Amino acid sequence: MKYGKRLAGGLVAATALLGTCLATAPAAEAATVRGTAPSCVKRDVIKHRKYVKVTNNCRETMHLKVVIDWGSDSPCLTYQPGQQWEWNWGRGSYGKVVTC
Repeated sequence: MKYGKRLAGGLVAATALLGTCLATAPAAEAATVRGTAPSCVKRDVIKHRKYVKVTNNCRETMHLKVVIDWGSDSPCLTYQPGQQWEWNWGRGSYGKVVTC
């Protein structure tokens, strides 16, 4: 009888832990990418060359990432006002620039 109570208690604890992990997983990802970069961030895209140049024309420092559909995204980079950066990719196509 003691074994059955222990097993049931362990299953309840495991289920509660799993529910907590599942509930927090989407929130952690949402914190990473905040949304499409504002219009003060200029994007010069040449799709057939798989190239984009991103320029921060905003008044504040921006943390930006190039999203490549079906390919590897750029890392999240910090841009000071007026700073620009280029990104080339091999697979996929240009998606968008997001804040991160």
